[in-house]
Amino acid sequence: MAYRALYRQWRPRTFREMVGQRALLETLQNQIIHQRIAHAYLFCGSRGTGKTSTAKIFAKAINCEHPDGGNPCGECENCRRADLEETLDIIEIDAASNNGVDEMRDLRDTVKYPPQYGRYKVYIIDEVHMLSTSAFNALLKTLEEPPAHVVFILATTEPQKLPATILSRCQRFDFGRISVTDIMGRLKQAAEGENAQISNGALMLIARAAEGGMRDALSLLDMCLGYSEKVDEALVREILGTTDRGFLFQFSEALAEENAGTTFRLIDELMRNGRDPSAFVREISAHIRALISAKCCGNELEQILEITQEDAAEYIRQAESFTISRLMHILDLYMALETDLRYSAAPRLALENASMKACLRTTDADAQALADRISELEGKIAQMEEKLRNGMIPTGSASPSAPGKTVPRVAESARSREAASTEKAVPKATQDHPDAIWKEMMSRIRKREPGILGMLIQGKFIGTEGQQFLWQSSTPNSIFTTSLNSPTKKQTISEILSEIAGKPCDFRAIEMDAPAHSQQGMTDDEYVGTLYSTFGKEPVDVVDHL
Repeated sequence: MAYRALYRQWRPRTFREMVGQRALLETLQNQIIHQRIAHAYLFCGSRGTGKTSTAKIFAKAINCEHPDGGNPCGECENCRRADLEETLDIIEIDAASNNGVDEMRDLRDTVKYPPQYGRYKVYIIDEVHMLSTSAFNALLKTLEEPPAHVVFILATTEPQKLPATILSRCQRFDFGRISVTDIMGRLKQAAEGENAQISNGALMLIARAAEGGMRDALSLLDMCLGYSEKVDEALVREILGTTDRGFLFQFSEALAEENAGTTFRLIDELMRNGRDPSAFVREISAHIRALISAKCCGNELEQILEITQEDAAEYIRQAESFTISRLMHILDLYMALETDLRYSAAPRLALENASMKACLRTTDADAQALADRISELEGKIAQMEEKLRNGMIPTGSASPSAPGKTVPRVAESARSREAASTEKAVPKATQDHPDAIWKEMMSRIRKREPGILGMLIQGKFIGTEGQQFLWQSSTPNSIFTTSLNSPTKKQTISEILSEIAGKPCDFRAIEMDAPAHSQQGMTDDEYVGTLYSTFGKEPVDVVDHL
């Protein structure tokens, strides 16, 4: 007897053997039990999720002489004919090759004939979205009011291509992707049935590569068993042309360290091993997506990615080396590269170029890159302050992780206070003019807090409200507005303004579209003070000139 592919050998014959789709299958079983059989069904979902298998089981069950809880018994004459594909009561039509109006007209003529053996004549139309417009029109009337003995089951991967008139006449069932755990269970059964040995790691790789499709998973297992009866992770990676997980972590570690040399060496190793650049780009994109998930929902990472607790901990650890915005930037680069590689004559060059961009992101001039770098610097400063408080670093010494580059914030603050004490006294004329005070403040803050200066130059000084100096951003929804209004930065700027003005001053940053002067946050006395400064305290007579 000729060999049959695994996905054909392990095609389920009853609802009990189906993997996944529990709620959907229970609904169909209840309809069979209570004899509430509709005249038309629509099964839609991605490939390999069980649409055609469910249609065959349903067709067999409604014609079964002794159904068991909605399942076909498998022993009666009708079930045996259906298993051997010898029954004339179940007609399968491939709409991809029979998509013309003439085929639908022939179907319309044959539905009037009663079933030969069972109670229903079932038409299973696969890939129904491939029918032409005229074919849909020919099917429409029959689908709406078929004879009592006819049941239509339409299966498709693209339900959006079906006319609304067809959709409205069917009971729709959406088949979701099968979970990795369920696929692994069925693959293990198939491997044991073939007297083969397969490791859990290999099962996991095949299940993930199938992307929720059971047929794809069984086909991949069939390929592996054709090579050897002992299947491990190395064999599966060889068949799939993928790289091991350790390589992906090593590559992303080089991206985190902005080490372009290491990424080029790893790409060279990848190409020497004969790996496909397109497959690697898909893998690194999935890896970056996992790191983003670790940043956003670390506590639920095991359920989201369907991985072990140890793997989740490793993803969370590596995600700490990135900011969320940088991970999104890297993911954009590799997702765009995945499309470009389809038309690239030099895939290695394109991969190296994208990786270089991912490493040298510090040269980006956009506001998001600048905010990303500021966030990283603030994180490093916070870590150093924590070490100083714990006595891990002597005050005034450099960071052990970067000798000669990082100076503790305590020493920097001491130098700032020393520089402030040596600054020249501010002339009286400067203290009376807000513009002059602001100019002097910008000069001093350049020496004390260059990071704050970098934010202030992204906007402009627009005036005062009483003793409050107002700064307005140059772009709408600027990230610098929120940062400058933080207590630490706001206090630093206010203290320098107060030093120059010789009196208490305050600072506030506002958005570009916000009004220059606002009563928000002002007391009644402050608001009256602004009116006095604008109109004066003397009475004003209003005279009409006719």
